[in-house]
Amino acid sequence: MFELKNYQERALKTLEDFLVEARFGNVAEAFKKAYEAQELSPIDYRHHGFGEMPYVCLRLPTGGGKTVLASYAVSVAKKTYLEQDYPIVLWLVPTNTIREQTLEALKKAGHPYRQALENEFGCDGLRVFDIGDVTDIRKHEIGRKALVIVSTLAALRVEDTSGRAVYAHHEDFETFFVGITDYEGKLERITEKDVQENGLQPQDVGKIKASFANLLALHQPLVIMDEAHNARTKLTFDTLKRVHPACIIEFTATPDTSKESASNVLYRCSASELKAEHMIKLPIVLMEHADWQAAVRDAVLRGKELLLEAQKESDLVRPIVLFQAEAKNGEVTVEVLKAHLLEYDHVQEHEIAIATGKQRDLDGLDLFSPSCRIKYIITIEALKEGWDCSFAYVFCSVKNVKSSTDAEQLLGRVLRMPYAKRRQSEALNRAYAHLASPDFGQAAKQLTDKLIDMGFEALEAVQNLVQPDLLDGENPAELFKKSEPTLRYETEVKPDVMQQENIVVTPTANNTFHVEVKGEVTPEVKVQLLKTVTGKAKQEINAKIDSHNLKIEVARSPSERGEVFKPLPLLCHKQNSLWELLDKETFLYWRGDWSLLDFPAELPNFKLTQTERTYEFDIEGKKISYTKTEETEAQNLDLIDGGYTENEVVLWLEPQVRNINLIPAQLRSFLTKVVAYLTKARSLPLTGLVRGKYQLASNYSAPCKNPRIQAHYRV
Repeated sequence: MFELKNYQERALKTLEDFLVEARFGNVAEAFKKAYEAQELSPIDYRHHGFGEMPYVCLRLPTGGGKTVLASYAVSVAKKTYLEQDYPIVLWLVPTNTIREQTLEALKKAGHPYRQALENEFGCDGLRVFDIGDVTDIRKHEIGRKALVIVSTLAALRVEDTSGRAVYAHHEDFETFFVGITDYEGKLERITEKDVQENGLQPQDVGKIKASFANLLALHQPLVIMDEAHNARTKLTFDTLKRVHPACIIEFTATPDTSKESASNVLYRCSASELKAEHMIKLPIVLMEHADWQAAVRDAVLRGKELLLEAQKESDLVRPIVLFQAEAKNGEVTVEVLKAHLLEYDHVQEHEIAIATGKQRDLDGLDLFSPSCRIKYIITIEALKEGWDCSFAYVFCSVKNVKSSTDAEQLLGRVLRMPYAKRRQSEALNRAYAHLASPDFGQAAKQLTDKLIDMGFEALEAVQNLVQPDLLDGENPAELFKKSEPTLRYETEVKPDVMQQENIVVTPTANNTFHVEVKGEVTPEVKVQLLKTVTGKAKQEINAKIDSHNLKIEVARSPSERGEVFKPLPLLCHKQNSLWELLDKETFLYWRGDWSLLDFPAELPNFKLTQTERTYEFDIEGKKISYTKTEETEAQNLDLIDGGYTENEVVLWLEPQVRNINLIPAQLRSFLTKVVAYLTKARSLPLTGLVRGKYQLASNYSAPCKNPRIQAHYRV
């Protein structure tokens, strides 16, 4: 059974709290409260034209498990905001490759993605569809099964909807729209162009189009967006508005930060948190080589070294080396690289797999199988999307990293930790990069940029990229010696800076000036240094200075960085004469004489809040008009006897608040008391409790999860 990591649980809790606030209040205010709860300075919430519909982003670096988190987010949104037993979920991904892989995982029994959804809806209450198979949806399934439709955004993102299957009238959907009037005008209508292209009758013009897009708009889906940073254009926003989503949740490592289209980042996870949870291999050990042959040689040697280390592990780990070759018009093509490995590096042909658009040796191959013999994989860009083999440890590129847009994604393939647990061998807790670069030091800068593009904070990127000379030194004490980073570069114009102890400017034989700065480059010095260069050179020097200052920041101790140590009060309990920390896993077990039934089953401040939209229709003159009713008018339905029983409410509540630490019989009895208290002591109508069951579950799930701590913290 898959267990969420701490940072994933925090992300879901933040999402839950935000959606609860947004359900009954202002979405911008809910966003602000979410930041305050995380002790962060609030930022402006951007509506992007969606009004009060929640549109937020969860940011996790590469390797953080964004997709499994998305699976659990469906359950959170269902309970806290959608308040539907079986919602429709539109799951959008950036490419067809990821669509196929996501679809396979969501359909595969036992896969963590599938399991997260089955935990909420059950096996029989869930159906997963490819966007091309949506005509298989049956009318009776809506509201009785959770329907998850996986699609690329490109399948929906068009300016002209005619000619696209998603927006086309389809007879299979005609029964879905029988009796629908669409007073809000949100459904697309049949046009003359549709008549010409789809064989409809002229009299059909103006009728509601029986399209899948209209079906989505009618039922307002939850939208899950994977790699959402690729979808921040006006056309994307307009496309999403067509399906009238109830809520949009984005997942990405690199959210858009531009002023107009910036994502509403609700929660941020750092790469350091992933490392602490053993999700990714860090640091990355970088070796620069003067030519590609040397890079390939040492990558092979590194792979062999790691294979020896892997033999010490208790479970199967077979380190794999990923090679990035050049395209067919380059110097080091796939064929050249393979021939070199066979001839010069003594690699066996059966140990090599090639994964390109034309040659797909990995198809149908289980790299985790003990019988698999693959140790080296050659690709160009085929592995850049959705390929998750945690046995990949070494990345070697014969291309210039700076000019390779694929290096970032391929580097991400070697970051995932096998089985998400720390290895016994320290060498297997790191990832490795061997890069060919004619300019020593340039590859480190370029790789740092790639890490930032993958969701690392700038400081984290510098911290987690190390040179092997520090790791392989004979004297361990050298690791703890402080060496002052030095900035060096050449410029044609002499900078106007004072000749100080830490700044040396010397003329060269090439009529240029060599600039050397030891220690931090102050803002004043930076201004003077940048005055000597323009254009692209100015950008490069500016980036070099920023990287240099970050290295200095990394070298400083927390106290030197001005961080204040804040001791935290820790709750302990005494067991066998020893004091032990009390955490959530052990709290309920350190004493066995408590019972859930010992605590008051009361919710004195719980109230039913109307969430359905109710309208009144009337005739004014010759036109039909409608207005939204007052909440009290809608709540009159709470007083109608619907034939419900208290036992039905208890049976529905139990799985919503169930917890492994609670005895099922006690929980059932406890909930029976809760419902009896609400209907008798509080005189709340039973029909109202049924209509507001999601409010009731969300208001009482927290106390039930840890009753000894929270039993007296009532809503």
